[in-house]
Amino acid sequence: MNFVISPGARTGAVRIPASKSQAHRLLLCAALGKEAVTVYCDGLNADILATVACLRALGANIAEQNGALRVEPAGGVPDGLCILPCGESGSTLRFLLPVTGALGADAVFLREGRLPERPLEPLLRELVRGGMAFRTEGGKLFCSGKLTPGTYTLPGNISSQYISALLFALPMLPGDSTLTITGVRESEGYIAMTENALAQSGVRLYKTDFGYDIPGRQTYALSGTAAVEGDYSSAAFFLCMGALSRSGITVTGLRADSAQGDRAVLDILRTMGASVEETVSGISVRRGALRGTVIDAAPVPDLIPALCALAAAAEGETRVIHAARLRLKESDRLTTTAAMLSSLGAHVEELPDGLVVRGGGLRGGTVSAQRDHRIAMAAAVAACACTGTVTVEGWECTNKSYPRFREDFNALKREETP
Repeated sequence: MNFVISPGARTGAVRIPASKSQAHRLLLCAALGKEAVTVYCDGLNADILATVACLRALGANIAEQNGALRVEPAGGVPDGLCILPCGESGSTLRFLLPVTGALGADAVFLREGRLPERPLEPLLRELVRGGMAFRTEGGKLFCSGKLTPGTYTLPGNISSQYISALLFALPMLPGDSTLTITGVRESEGYIAMTENALAQSGVRLYKTDFGYDIPGRQTYALSGTAAVEGDYSSAAFFLCMGALSRSGITVTGLRADSAQGDRAVLDILRTMGASVEETVSGISVRRGALRGTVIDAAPVPDLIPALCALAAAAEGETRVIHAARLRLKESDRLTTTAAMLSSLGAHVEELPDGLVVRGGGLRGGTVSAQRDHRIAMAAAVAACACTGTVTVEGWECTNKSYPRFREDFNALKREETP
């Protein structure tokens, strides 16, 4: 499917859908409890539905009811091999790997797209030490064995999802455990989201100088209703569009006190010269004297495509640093971000662990989304600064995180040229 976008800045208001990062966490907590929970989730996407499908395969009964998901926990693990269709969702796979071990389930994860290529070490190594076994057959990952309490160690600079995964699983074990985190911790906002979800569920963690002490024999007890907050990762595309508009764009549905790491987009936009106003009714972003800056991708990797699209319309040079992890996403996002912007006329230099974007000169053209939802949506940001039409090929990949993006984008008005 192609999306043909006429050039020029947009203005208007958008209500952002639910955070898939928080939805994964709340659904998992609900399914691991004892009582039914209704999770209010404004907008489902392929990744959230992958987690729903896997939790059903592990025995939970989950039904959609008027924009909400009613989760009835399983009484026990189903007999036989549990088939877990995690699609292309890295969060689904990584979170559920140790959870299946804590439940003692025999399972096979069905992985699609680039997911079989995305790394799982050193998480798998720790799970094997804890009593689990793994084997692969193409895109299938088989796991078995019962995870045991004990001492676990993970580096902090590879993936916060590994840390979150063990934080979900270890409290269920029949004894106490410790999780030691070595080195610098990246994407700490995502770990904070996990801590918050566990606290909502009555699960206790004790933070130490080196990681966590985690009591065992705990039971999840998420309250009868839980609401998923709006998604800053998705909002970033419209917030960046607002920075290209004199009249601006207002985004609603976001929490000002959110633990989401991608809330940092607001500070980055201010640094680049955009006008950012936060009120009780929403966040409004308008154009200012946009200028290049240095962006550290380590804590906010998902923001980079949208911010690079904005940087291509700013004065001067923007450097993206500490971004090697972007090569392991749905696409090699350093290569595909550079290719997307270059095809629209931008001057982009790809580095081993970053990008250099030089502002000015976006003309329009045809972009391949490369099966990557964030590349497709970043092209829509760039279109707002182009002089010619932008055609995005493979638009259907946006179903992974934001199925209604096209509808929300088309609801905005084109800003008239002064």
